[in-house]
Amino acid sequence: MGKQRVLSGVQPTGNLHLGNYLGAIRNWVEIQSNYENFFCVVDLHAITVPHNPKTLAQDTYTIAALYLACGIDLNHSTIFVQSHVSAHSELAWLLNCLTPLNWLERMIQFKEKALKQGENVSVGLLDYPVLMAADILLYDADRVPVGEDQKQHLELTRDIVIRFNDQFATPENPVLKMPEPLIRTEGARVMSLTDGTRKMSKSDPSEMSRINLLDPPELIQKKIKRCKTDPIVGLEFDNPERPECNNLLGLYGLLSQKTKQEVITECQDMGWGKFKPLLTETTIEALKPIQLKYQEIMDNKDYLDSVLREGKEKAETVANQTLTRVKEALGYLAPL
Repeated sequence: MGKQRVLSGVQPTGNLHLGNYLGAIRNWVEIQSNYENFFCVVDLHAITVPHNPKTLAQDTYTIAALYLACGIDLNHSTIFVQSHVSAHSELAWLLNCLTPLNWLERMIQFKEKALKQGENVSVGLLDYPVLMAADILLYDADRVPVGEDQKQHLELTRDIVIRFNDQFATPENPVLKMPEPLIRTEGARVMSLTDGTRKMSKSDPSEMSRINLLDPPELIQKKIKRCKTDPIVGLEFDNPERPECNNLLGLYGLLSQKTKQEVITECQDMGWGKFKPLLTETTIEALKPIQLKYQEIMDNKDYLDSVLREGKEKAETVANQTLTRVKEALGYLAPL
């Protein structure tokens, strides 16, 4: 038995922030030696909402370089760009034709984003979960690292697997593999610096709501200094009346790699005037090695290109095998 396979990806819609790193990428790094990993930059997903075509390519490079800078190891992992493997788009179309419309209309993320976009909402935004299913299923992924907000999309992927295999395969010889979620509880939801009840997000219009992995020290200091707090003396976890306090203490614990009890012991008698500089210093120090490694990689574009070229070749080999299986099951004439 070989290692189980993991598939995950991040959109190239700007810089990665602490929520992306602590909620996802750091977890990938910690467990990567246990799995065969495919990590993609999901640039096809990036255009489901209005995007800037002038920055898409550079943003794609940025995310790929940050994967490496954060510690993704090419001995255990393949890094590639989603749009470089055409099987993603082709399988998404095939699965579209088997996925009931009402399954997509009930997706919570679609409802939330559609409200913001109004009449400009695209078919691509509605169809995002089917493309995500194609991403996962192309690589016969055993496990998919997902946050709570993506859990519904993985459930849809599993529904598609059941529907496809019921109609076009047998229980003894399924065409599509059933993926399982890989959910990290600690640090899985890093909240906004301006509202402790909302998740830290790249789509938030306020830059002050998040700390990006490439933010310089002076900007990190400014953001933490201005982040939302409360007037209560003493710091504590898990008080529903103090969401910002819980979030900032959690951030400190994750970045300093201290246990919850260690953070409580150290910080419970602190005021914000003492804690914010401590969090600032800890954040700057935690991000420094990532930023230095990132700059080293970006200064050597030939290396980064070679990583993505090799990643494309590896990903294509696996993806095309799955696509061929699916097309055979659907009855397509093989290329002559």
